Amino acid sequence: MSAARPQHAPLNQFPVQDDALLIGGIPLPRLAQRVGQTPFFAYDRAAMTQRVAELRKHLPPSVHLHYAMKANPMPAVVQHMATLVDGLDVASAGELKTALDTTMPPSRISFAGPGKRDAELSVAIAAGIVLNLESEGEMERAAVIGRQLGIQPQVAVRVNPDFELKSSGMKMGGGPKQFGVDAERVPAMLRRIAALELDFHGFHIFSGSQNLKAAAIQEAHDKTFALAARLAQDAPRALRLLNIGGGFGIPYFPGEERLDLQAVGSHLHEVLAQYMPQMPAAQVVIELGRYLVGEAGVYVTRIIDRKESRGQVYLVTDGGLHHQLAASGNFGQVIRKNYPVVIGNRVKGGERETVSVVGPLCTPLDLLADQMELARAQPGDLVAVLQSGAYGRSASPSAFLSHPDAVEVLI
Repeated sequence: MSAARPQHAPLNQFPVQDDALLIGGIPLPRLAQRVGQTPFFAYDRAAMTQRVAELRKHLPPSVHLHYAMKANPMPAVVQHMATLVDGLDVASAGELKTALDTTMPPSRISFAGPGKRDAELSVAIAAGIVLNLESEGEMERAAVIGRQLGIQPQVAVRVNPDFELKSSGMKMGGGPKQFGVDAERVPAMLRRIAALELDFHGFHIFSGSQNLKAAAIQEAHDKTFALAARLAQDAPRALRLLNIGGGFGIPYFPGEERLDLQAVGSHLHEVLAQYMPQMPAAQVVIELGRYLVGEAGVYVTRIIDRKESRGQVYLVTDGGLHHQLAASGNFGQVIRKNYPVVIGNRVKGGERETVSVVGPLCTPLDLLADQMELARAQPGDLVAVLQSGAYGRSASPSAFLSHPDAVEVLI
């Protein structure tokens, strides 16, 4: 007897009514009519609000929560998040423009990224946001631009730590990295910051992302605070900012379990009690993107054909990897696994079958669900890819093969 296939984690952020998903309280078929076209991304603002409330409940109240816009830079999403969180992080001048259009004070906006152009540095310095310096060269360029503008740049040092976040989906620190300044080089850089008279705020220490293991995040927090306390001894002034990154993951694939947020928060209380007496003026920031918006989004595409090939059923849709690259398995997966996918207007359905859902592109990579059990569906039905609120449309090759773009709506 073969072992049962692992199942996706229970996903209840979207209720089901009359066998259809409700997004923002609207049945999916009606929402598709309201949007006026498929494919589209829909983001549920109530789900985002609830996620922030959940974080506030478990994290220490002194910790500030920042939204990393790279996860989803849709202006309406950013505007909504700006009303919920304590700050924003951008990764380009384009994202900075969106951030500055919100009510978030510039002093609570930070700019990270290893390749900031002079024009971007100039805009950031003029706006008065905090630059996360990623290299000694970037530091020198920022100082020159600040003198030219007659404005003292607000800066923090992004540190490439001498450890990594274990079990993370993407390792952002430890070993050679294009991100940040190696921890052992930071003391000399801090002395140079003092000589250049840059307005030093503190450190940004980010070691990894998409982690579902509370123990790994707890260990990273221990090491992050220890490193910050050690580096602070060489700082030109007392730390005002300690951005400890994020790394909180969401379950995408069968067999994955949700992060134990309560365990992470409880341990963080202990870490703050241990280290903050050494850094009493530092504002601790947790910067999250995917964890805030990933589960609040759904990608919706319509079935345009149903076909069989040598015993296998294919549902061919009007959307695919050109809009949702991650769900196709081509955004970092080593072994392809299925995102949670349902027939959005027949979530349970009377009859079930094993099918593959493919997009319209002329490549076998355009695969949204591979041999997945779904409700029996026909042309005109709606396929919904869950966990699509982060790294969806903006992280996908929308120009590939010149198909129509997907629209985005906030509900």
